[in-house]
Amino acid sequence: MTAASRRLLTLFAALLVFAPALVRADAVQVSWQPAQPRAGDAVTMRVHGAPAAAVVEAFLDGHPLGVYRTGGGHAAVWGIDMDAKPGARPWRVVVRGARAATLEGRLTIVERTYTVQHLTVAPGFAQLDPETERRANDETARMREVYRTISGERLWEGSFVRPVPGDAPGTGFGSRRVINGEPRSPHSGTDFPAPVGAPVIASNRGRVALVGEFFFPGRLVILDHGLGIHTAYFHLDTITVSEGQVVERGAALGTVGMTGRVTGPHLHFGAQTGTARIDPTTLFALD
Repeated sequence: MTAASRRLLTLFAALLVFAPALVRADAVQVSWQPAQPRAGDAVTMRVHGAPAAAVVEAFLDGHPLGVYRTGGGHAAVWGIDMDAKPGARPWRVVVRGARAATLEGRLTIVERTYTVQHLTVAPGFAQLDPETERRANDETARMREVYRTISGERLWEGSFVRPVPGDAPGTGFGSRRVINGEPRSPHSGTDFPAPVGAPVIASNRGRVALVGEFFFPGRLVILDHGLGIHTAYFHLDTITVSEGQVVERGAALGTVGMTGRVTGPHLHFGAQTGTARIDPTTLFALD
């Protein structure tokens, strides 16, 4: 063997040692928890077997997911909107390394039923005057803009926790009211009973995205937890945080009240992933 040949073999061996690992589709696995979510559920997607340095992109029903690194691979958290119809939704995961691998499948959404309450009231009570209606619409638009903002930084850490003391279960998520035969917007949060002045804490680490006093939700705080996850805290009596502030999980946000349009003191706790309205208590079960 000539000296030139020996040099070529040495170079080829070095390239084999230091070349990035090829991505093989059959070595990558994707799992969902829960495997068959209901409308309104938060879901976790996990990608196992991709190289640590790989770039992983994921899509559910055409929506890009915020993928982050975990100790066991890659993961993303997203939600199924409360009004999602049952059936299969396509998902796609792309792993980019020395060679791209694409995995595809379908996630089955299970039907969820909600309570419906029919009420008959005086017409003046059910209708807003034009000025109040404009105010409420403007406030709703402000909140929607916040929910549409998807920051690229993951702020939450570990599990989400209950935002008020006690162990009484939250109620009312998804309930519908039909007033004088006209369907109203569904209740997009979970109500926790609590007395005025009870402490309200951040369910997880996040940035204060909105502080306000609106017609329907009263005094409110919305937290941006990063990668499209937001939690909302309505009907507060007092607020102890300001917009732009980063708060840790368990940090004080304010106290329970009965501001806005309510019939008694409680905390309305809501959550969204992008524009998907989800049952916030399903965040508690995320691993």
